[in-house]
Amino acid sequence: MPKEITNADEFLKLSEKASECKVKKLGEVTKLKLRTPGNLFTIKLEAKAADELLAKLTCPKTEL
Repeated sequence: MPKEITNADEFLKLSEKASECKVKKLGEVTKLKLRTPGNLFTIKLEAKAADELLAKLTCPKTEL
């Protein structure tokens, strides 16, 4: 089961060991999914906040 993260800083820290980041835009909300070796982590953010966070991520990004 995926684990939902509510803190953007924690999500950014987890992204360092992630193999990929998937982006799913749902109107005003954007859902980001991180695939790490052991788990799948998700976070839901407003579009502007998600774009700022995506700029900081170093893992490969894929849009769904």
